[in-house]
Amino acid sequence: MKQQDELKGLRKLWGGFWSSRVLLTANNFRVFDQLKSQKTAEEISKALKANRRATEILFDALTGLGLLKKSGDKYKNTAISNKFLTKDSPYYQGDIISHADTLWKNWSGLDDVIKTGKPNRQAHNHEAFIKGMHNIASLKANAIIKAINLKGVKRALDLGGGPGTYAMEMAKKGIAVTLFDLPQTIKIAKDIINKTKCKGINFMEGDFVTDDIGKGYDLIFISQVLHAYSEGDCFNLIKKSKQALNPDGRIVIQEFYIDKSRTMPPQSALFSVNMLVNTEGRCYSTQEIKQWLSRTGFKHIKTKMLEDSVLISGVN
Repeated sequence: MKQQDELKGLRKLWGGFWSSRVLLTANNFRVFDQLKSQKTAEEISKALKANRRATEILFDALTGLGLLKKSGDKYKNTAISNKFLTKDSPYYQGDIISHADTLWKNWSGLDDVIKTGKPNRQAHNHEAFIKGMHNIASLKANAIIKAINLKGVKRALDLGGGPGTYAMEMAKKGIAVTLFDLPQTIKIAKDIINKTKCKGINFMEGDFVTDDIGKGYDLIFISQVLHAYSEGDCFNLIKKSKQALNPDGRIVIQEFYIDKSRTMPPQSALFSVNMLVNTEGRCYSTQEIKQWLSRTGFKHIKTKMLEDSVLISGVN
């Protein structure tokens, strides 16, 4: 019995991609937008210009995974699909799933990455990536900004702020926020922010590794950025941030938590593989980031755990 349980666990590991691929494909075909009301596989296959038999088999699998309900020959979204997988939902996660489809293609080159140590960015969908970051951040931005404590902050820099989700939360509290990111990212961020009618955000385009990031900030927030860069680039970015802060200004870094051994939790260790495949970075431990802050001269360095992420702060 023990051996069977062990094999079941192993099978779950090697076969995990089956469920992933079914969801990715369903999201690519926007099937959840079609199934807010009951429809047959034949109806949907015609609307999608897809094969009927293949559509039915896909829908049966989605039903087995708990994403659809089946009654006779008709299918309909479950509550979780309506909440997270339909585009008009405020909790929509379809963009980050589209980004995962891009990652699928890049992860398929992992064997070569292990041989060369170089990323395998064969596929890239920048819009899906940035909007996907908004999908994720929108569910926790309020809690993160509350945890930062903005008392005394008048000017803030959201460095590498992507879609501007956190910048909007700060702007809502009357803070003058500058969102710094690449030109193609700023274009997407402006579209997202304009739709919310949020005011009080300035935009700065550039590459923060090489370009000037401005100065006179009371707070610099660096959220889920460092893991995409080398150790050297991370240290230099922290040093650059220190020079841009006012006296007694603060830096706050948000990253996925990974322990000192860099093996736990498993999801963070796997995320390091994701960074290996796509960038020059990896997950950095709290101890590593605190050391960079200390070496740069930051004082009163603190950490705060928030679910799967950690906030690390220092005072100039």
